[in-house]
Amino acid sequence: MRLPGWLLRHRITVEPYAGDSAYGPTYGPAVEDVPALVAYAVRTVRNPQGREVTSTATVYAAPDLDCPPESRITLPDGRTTRAIAVA
Repeated sequence: MRLPGWLLRHRITVEPYAGDSAYGPTYGPAVEDVPALVAYAVRTVRNPQGREVTSTATVYAAPDLDCPPESRITLPDGRTTRAIAVA
């Protein structure tokens, strides 16, 4: 489902997760100024491994955004976080 453009009032930066290397996670080139809607709310969710983790924000963006789970996201307030799940 595509959200109307006027709802995507925030701008985020996404570094797509590319996998693990001998030195830790690797990321693709950063995509800056991505239109999104960011809802800040602390809640408990399950990660892909089934463990309960704390989520501090939910990000809504266009469906064609390349953002696999574990991607690094810089939120509008400057915090850097990881994508737990993508739907």
